[in-house]
Amino acid sequence: MQRLVERGLVAVNGAAARKSTTVAPGDRVSVTLAETEHAAGAAGFELPVLYEDEYLAAIDKPAGLAVHGAPGDAGPSVAGWWLVRLGDSAREFDAERPGIVHRLDKDTSGIMLLAKTPAAQAALSRAFEERRVKKTYVAVVDGVPAQPRAVIEAPIDRDPRDRTRMAVTARGRPARTEYAVVASDGRRSVLEVRPETGRTHQIRVHLAAIGTPVSHDAVYGTGAGRGRQLLHALMLRVPHPAGGVLRAGAPAAADIIEAIRAIGGEAVASGYAAVAPPTIERGEAS
Repeated sequence: MQRLVERGLVAVNGAAARKSTTVAPGDRVSVTLAETEHAAGAAGFELPVLYEDEYLAAIDKPAGLAVHGAPGDAGPSVAGWWLVRLGDSAREFDAERPGIVHRLDKDTSGIMLLAKTPAAQAALSRAFEERRVKKTYVAVVDGVPAQPRAVIEAPIDRDPRDRTRMAVTARGRPARTEYAVVASDGRRSVLEVRPETGRTHQIRVHLAAIGTPVSHDAVYGTGAGRGRQLLHALMLRVPHPAGGVLRAGAPAAADIIEAIRAIGGEAVASGYAAVAPPTIERGEAS
């Protein structure tokens, strides 16, 4: 609905509506709906499916794959793969975000949820917006945080000097990230990170702000030309659209395991190389 307003396809009493428009009893609201058309999804590759039922699927997104391309970009993406997998039922979805519930940066690997029906998409999106989803990431960072466990609470917005970046700024939206140091060799550290809000690039911005940027991060760190940022979405705990709570995770990717092994040894690396099978706990409140 917000995108329809942005495109001028919603009118109140014959005048184009804005997001700030208010309505009163007796006002006439009209909406112009175009037929949903999806760009052809990219075929020829598969993604690991960690869990699937009639409402949703949890996949293991590899680093280097975009969630969805820019307008007119027909390159490989999670959205394109999902369109192919949905088949005819893709017509039920918004043309721009078919089944997309949340995003991971292109070079961040790990678990990601996809909805199979518009109702499930709405329920899952609402859970993310209301902060009822618990997310755990593993990050390899340059340096050692001053505190072994802490909460970073700093607002984030577009960098006023470079609109392609995000930054900690007083006029930003509230953002909160909890971290704990799992291992360190004095030069680099392994962190478990739990973002409580979902701002763009939040983990990368917050960890850079405390002086320990994600290793190989070409935007917020010093990793230009050294490979992708070593950040992985490890676990999700999310209210299931049918009730209960889904817990699912994706084993850390091979490059992150290699880096963890070099910092914390085999025992620490092994803990992230395997995760518990997905479960739905029906007794828990959603």
